Amino acid sequence: MSDAEKPQSKSKKNEPKSSFKKVSAFLVGLIVVVVFAGSGFSYWLAKNFTRSWVLTQEKVVIVPQGSGVASIAQLLEKEGVINNALVFRIVLRFNQLDKQLKAGEYLFPARVTPKQVTRILEEGKTVLHRFTVAEGLTSVEVVAQLNAQDGLNGQVTHIPAEGSLLPETYSYHRGMARAGVLSHMQETMIKTLDELWENRQEGLPFKTKEEALILASIVEKETGIRAERALVAGVFINRLKKRMRLQTDPTVVYGMTMGQEPLGRPLSRKDLKTPTPYNTYTNYGLPPGPICNPGRASIEAVLNPDQTDALYFVADGTGGHAFAKTLAEHNRNVAQWRRIERSRD
Repeated sequence: MSDAEKPQSKSKKNEPKSSFKKVSAFLVGLIVVVVFAGSGFSYWLAKNFTRSWVLTQEKVVIVPQGSGVASIAQLLEKEGVINNALVFRIVLRFNQLDKQLKAGEYLFPARVTPKQVTRILEEGKTVLHRFTVAEGLTSVEVVAQLNAQDGLNGQVTHIPAEGSLLPETYSYHRGMARAGVLSHMQETMIKTLDELWENRQEGLPFKTKEEALILASIVEKETGIRAERALVAGVFINRLKKRMRLQTDPTVVYGMTMGQEPLGRPLSRKDLKTPTPYNTYTNYGLPPGPICNPGRASIEAVLNPDQTDALYFVADGTGGHAFAKTLAEHNRNVAQWRRIERSRD
């Protein structure tokens, strides 16, 4: 090989090394760009997910049953809770949270971030609704009110036993079954009656919780004044001990309507003399069952009545009652009540 050929051969040998260096430099540069771009994108994702917000005032959104992360993200963006459904989906799937979201009715506060939205949906913090059962309603009336309540599923077609539902304010989530709420009312009544029965006075003229519930339902119908309940209960306790008829108008009404509907008129003398199992003017002792659903206060009053000598009471014109120890005193109170009634006509 000549001397002229040697440098040419050396140049050819160095070409691959030079090309490799150029390619390597390009790849390193590309990797650096990708890394920096990825870091920037990751930072943007994290910032968007943890700090950004678009909701200016609280809003209720219902997430339907069976919704996947894609439909939930689209719904939240449409409702203005988040600003980017795609980012929401990417972050949830990357963090394996996309299967943890629960359906239901949610109240999202103002300035809520996507991260906070995720936590709310993951923990299932759905909106609580309240349903108040007034004291003294019959079971027919309670069921009608429950069936008309918004946000519950299914209709209650079976009327539970009178006196088996505790009047109270109950909480429920949208989509719950009405039958489940009704069962909870029954369980609460059983629990409350059991609890109060354990702390009852001695010497009461009834032996069972069921009898106490019957008398409590009468007290509930006779007075809506909390301060009077124990005194009214004391009067009925005295009459039972003396084997006197209870002679209470609400039992007569119930015997005529069976709690299906209001009587719609005042009781007549004939009504008081017409025998039914519930008429305490014609029958001694307690009626065969409750005449409404009594509240906790009336049950407490019956199990711990006031000590009193009174055997009678009648309305006094102020919303309360006038109590009397003797029939003569009671008749005077009745005459006064009649005068008040006439003055209102």
